Parts: sequence; structure tokens; C-alpha cells
Amino acid sequence: QVRLVESGGGLVQPGGSLRLSCAASGIIFSINAMGWYRQAPGKQRERIAVETTGGDTNYADSVKGRFTISRDKAKNTVYLQMNSLKPEDTGVYYCNKDPPVVQLGREYWGQGTQVTVSS
Repeated sequence: QVRLVESGGGLVQPGGSLRLSCAASGIIFSINAMGWYRQAPGKQRERIAVETTGGDTNYADSVKGRFTISRDKAKNTVYLQMNSLKPEDTGVYYCNKDPPVVQLGREYWGQGTQVTVSS
């Protein structure tokens, strides 16, 4: 069974940085692309970063050049380095496979980690 535990969020001023972590169990990193997703207040969850099994990365235009996704296969952990944060980056951040895990007929998501960018 898959378990995803995100951490590292918090309150940060505009222009600041945060590094999010996601401990993933039950997912074989070597055969799955992994992504970070964000749900901003009042909006649907969207994928903002993905890393393929081959190490290629892709980012949403809104975070390109500021966020970096990486993974540690030995630790089964995915990271999201976020720099030059903006108020519009505020939201709950989740990691998941790409496409997301489905368990018992439904998409499975961890609890996410809250990021608030505000002065």
C-alpha cells in the first residue's frame, strides 16, 4: 500500500525559499515518474513539477526557473526546492506519482504541506 508524507512547508516572506520533502513508501521510484502538485485556495489541484524515471524534469510556467524537483532513490524521497517565492505560490503542496496513485478506485493523496507566502 502506498503512503506519501509531505513536510517542509511553512510561512515565508516573498522572495524567500523553502525546501519540501516527500517520503514515499509503496512506490518503486525506478519505474515511476514523480511529481509535485499544488492546490491554491479556491482552485483545483495542479501539477507544478515532474521528474521522469530518466531524470528529465518539466515545470508549470508559473514556477519555471524558481522551483527544482529532485529525488533520492535510496531514500525513496522527493524534494521540491522553492526559491523566489511569491504570494501566489501559497497553497497546499502534495507529491504523488505521475499519474497519481489510485487505490480502491480513488486517487490517493497524502496530507500535503501548507506553504504560505506573505509579508
